[in-house]
Amino acid sequence: MGLLSQGSPLSWEETKRHADHVRRHGILQFLHIYHAVKDRHKDVLKWGDEVEYMLVSFDHENKKVQLVLSGEEVLETLQEKGERTNPNHPTLWRPEYGSYMIEGTPGQPYGGTMSEFNTVEANMRERRKEATSILEENQALCTITSFPRLGCPGFTVPEYKPNPVEGGASKSLFFPDEAINKHPRFSTLTRNIRHRRGEKVVINVPIFKDKNTPSPFIETFPEDDEAARASKPDHIYMDAMGFGMGNCCLQVTFQACSISEARYLYDQLATICPIVMALSAASPFYRGYVSDIDCRWGVISASVDDRTREERGLEPLKNNNYRISKSRYDSIDSYLSKCGEKYNDIDLTIDKEIYEQLLKEGIDHLLAQHVAHLFIRDPLTLFEEKIHLDDANESDHFENIQSTNWQTMRFKPPPPNSDIGWRVEFRPMEVQLTDFENSAYVVFVVLLTRVILSYKLDFLIPLSKVDVNMKVAQKRDAVLRGMFYFRKDICKGGNAVVDGCGKAQSSAEPAVEEYALMSIDTIINGKEGVFPGLIPILNSYLENMEVDVDTRCSILNYLKLIKKRASGELMTVARWMREFIAKHPDYKQDSVITDEMNYSLLLKCNQIANELCECPELLGSAFRKVKNSGSKTESSN
Repeated sequence: MGLLSQGSPLSWEETKRHADHVRRHGILQFLHIYHAVKDRHKDVLKWGDEVEYMLVSFDHENKKVQLVLSGEEVLETLQEKGERTNPNHPTLWRPEYGSYMIEGTPGQPYGGTMSEFNTVEANMRERRKEATSILEENQALCTITSFPRLGCPGFTVPEYKPNPVEGGASKSLFFPDEAINKHPRFSTLTRNIRHRRGEKVVINVPIFKDKNTPSPFIETFPEDDEAARASKPDHIYMDAMGFGMGNCCLQVTFQACSISEARYLYDQLATICPIVMALSAASPFYRGYVSDIDCRWGVISASVDDRTREERGLEPLKNNNYRISKSRYDSIDSYLSKCGEKYNDIDLTIDKEIYEQLLKEGIDHLLAQHVAHLFIRDPLTLFEEKIHLDDANESDHFENIQSTNWQTMRFKPPPPNSDIGWRVEFRPMEVQLTDFENSAYVVFVVLLTRVILSYKLDFLIPLSKVDVNMKVAQKRDAVLRGMFYFRKDICKGGNAVVDGCGKAQSSAEPAVEEYALMSIDTIINGKEGVFPGLIPILNSYLENMEVDVDTRCSILNYLKLIKKRASGELMTVARWMREFIAKHPDYKQDSVITDEMNYSLLLKCNQIANELCECPELLGSAFRKVKNSGSKTESSN
């Protein structure tokens, strides 16, 4: 969840007064880092994953499942038993936005050898086992993207009522502040986003129209004029940061060998983001309703949208400097490598003064405009003790802006005075139910980076088309029904090199025939005469590598899952969840998810995750079934 400073948080008005100071010194901090490490080469290829978890409690007698607001206590225990006792502990635990959430990562990054792929699932299993071991009876650790009844009455334990009056952090009609992590960063972020925006955040998700769903579907909020104005017919209305940042995801961070390689990977992976997001779709339910979307991305984007009415183009610019086309949680707006320049077809709003300063300091145009675009945003949290810093040795002000630009890809300079290299973070994936699935998606993306670098592949298309793909990817059953713009000849660069991308002409206009609309099945599995397919390319790469039998078997199992999800032979988690609810005996085909239906779904999810039952329609035969790995709740319907 980015920077977690300790200290006394400032109000929005106080933070606003220091915004220019933070931006000015953030740029100075970036320049110190850049000049110190810009020529650094030959860093080892390292990578690591991040899995976010929810803590849930099952009331088997009343057939109800709730989110447990004990994340801080669980985290403290895990850290005390783990990294504080043993610096080389195999897992690390970190806080997340919800007080019912924790985040787990491997204790040490994985390296560049193929055998590392065979340790990912074991490490994820160890994380699940470790955290589960300290939970109370009937509690479980779940890897679900979105809790179906988040925001419904009594969805937490202990139960709290929301506080929509002034004084609360979110003023939500549905989401109590007690469900926000107690670290002051999180409530301050929530409050300051609302204050900066000038009103509560607005999230409207289209409802799935089933046989008995009211048409139009309209909710009324007579006690709240703001909600009455903001909610839309045929949409599920939500009004708090928790509805977005209270979801869970799966992320991967890569350390590149050099800054140029990091920029190249950033660009190439940006085009893959919507494809993998659709493949990992796992969040079809919101606030107790069945929605008409399968992915969380747009929900989170709206949940942290701090733009004022002026910045959103609803009023003339008067108190703000810019029209800003997107939320600060969205897809990237510019490529960073030289070969990506001709595909930068999105109008980029930048801080021109910062841009000119960066150019004068020797930063090239593409990186300068990237940073100057990030820095059109205000800092959202600031701690009194962290205002005046040593710019040569600290990076808090830079990270303050950088870490609250939540984009599909994040380009990460090394921390000051560290042995960490230039990194990129791949951020669009939805978390899956099992460690097997999460390992499969992680290994797929990491293996793809190895192939991109080894074969110098080129996936670049106009960035506006990537934005179109992002919208398509979130739709219901996009993995089967969606068509995505994708580059046809990904080997066209031939002998392209990372720094210059061969003969690519940065001034040339991209030709329309370079890309075409394709299904995810075609992109992943290939289609003769259209596209070779990413899985066949990965298989070809594996055939040319020295890989031990066990590792090869694991990788092929993972790729098999991805292949079958893309073809539709196996369901996405979102599709499986939809069918589970649709077949539930209590479901009235009215798009409503009751407590008992939610209980049945989450219990089944937990049983699948802990290998207490099989789920061939979701996992196929590739899933290695192992006996109970320590779930604390084994009751069944």
